[in-house]
Amino acid sequence: MIKFNNVTKIYPRDTVVLQDISFEIKEGEFVSIVGKSGAGKSTLVHLILGLEVPTSGEVYFKDVNLNNANSSQIQEIRRKIGVIHQDYKLLPQKTVYENVAYIMQVEGRENKEIAVEVPKVLEVIGLENKINNFPNQLSGGEQQRLAIARAFVNNPDIIIADEPTGNLDPYNSYEVILLLQKINKAGKTVILATHDREIINKLGKRVVTIENGKILRDEAEGRFII
Repeated sequence: MIKFNNVTKIYPRDTVVLQDISFEIKEGEFVSIVGKSGAGKSTLVHLILGLEVPTSGEVYFKDVNLNNANSSQIQEIRRKIGVIHQDYKLLPQKTVYENVAYIMQVEGRENKEIAVEVPKVLEVIGLENKINNFPNQLSGGEQQRLAIARAFVNNPDIIIADEPTGNLDPYNSYEVILLLQKINKAGKTVILATHDREIINKLGKRVVTIENGKILRDEAEGRFII
């Protein structure tokens, strides 16, 4: 589904962030990309989303080479990817329901469909009783679950979680990871970028470890070892 072929990314002043990276993520996998802060995890996510292009090498989404994709192709690919950020990126003046509905409205979905799908998603993530609350009335864990709902509501092929537990305590971190596992079991590909050692060691899923811009190890049932 996603393929990196000898990808190098160099920023101005000869800052090498990724160096000759090659790996593939198959449909339905749960893959954790781990490494210390500054290892290149976020750059890797930006390359998948087409927000940046490699200095050399190729990045593929299915059969599309993102290096050569035009803006309409990139937009179509992004519709197939739901992204969860560390800082939630919620709309503070909208309720829980409205935050999720807005994502569907942007995609031009019908009001009838929105009215059916939003409550379903909120029930899955455990916020059905907070439907009329605003983000500032939610705990940190609830805000991140709302962010997951926003990423998931348009039924993307892939969920990318970029440091989703960075602002959470261990209990809420565990709840967020359980939700990501639930989404993965429903058939979605999940990519988790994190430097949370404890979470990775409990998951027992594939781990790609990046250090100094290179893949240090790629293990089917990996652990956080740096």
